Amino acid sequence: MKEALKEARKAAEMGEIPVGAVIVKDGEIISRGHNLTETTKDPTAHAEMIAIREAAKLLRGWRLTGCDMYVTMEPCSMCAGALVWSRIEHLYIGADDLKTGACGSVFNIVQDDRLNHQIAVDRGIMAEESSQLVREFFRNLRNKTKKPEEE
Repeated sequence: MKEALKEARKAAEMGEIPVGAVIVKDGEIISRGHNLTETTKDPTAHAEMIAIREAAKLLRGWRLTGCDMYVTMEPCSMCAGALVWSRIEHLYIGADDLKTGACGSVFNIVQDDRLNHQIAVDRGIMAEESSQLVREFFRNLRNKTKKPEEE
């Protein structure tokens, strides 16, 4: 999770929502990602999607069996669906997302037994560090957008 947090910090430095992800296979990090939606103007450029694409390219296939993902913030429904389709085995989540989380908070796509694959989930790994990054990012964003008369 420390490596995913490094990715999240990269996103924050770029003005992106600070979410980072890494994919591990056989104890080695094989891919990394951080949010790039603003930078690329691509709504699918979430940390998880970038890490999945990079891992699939490296492994030369879309099935990421034997792979685990560590992500600083609970994935949204788009990313949760991609995790299921890519056959990620285990998902380690930093902070819950009580507004859009799709891995147990609002929805639970990754463990829905109606789907062809379910993912083991562990949550709360370095949750405070992950949450703090997001809180600071949005606090700074609000401070930048305040009008002088609001101060």
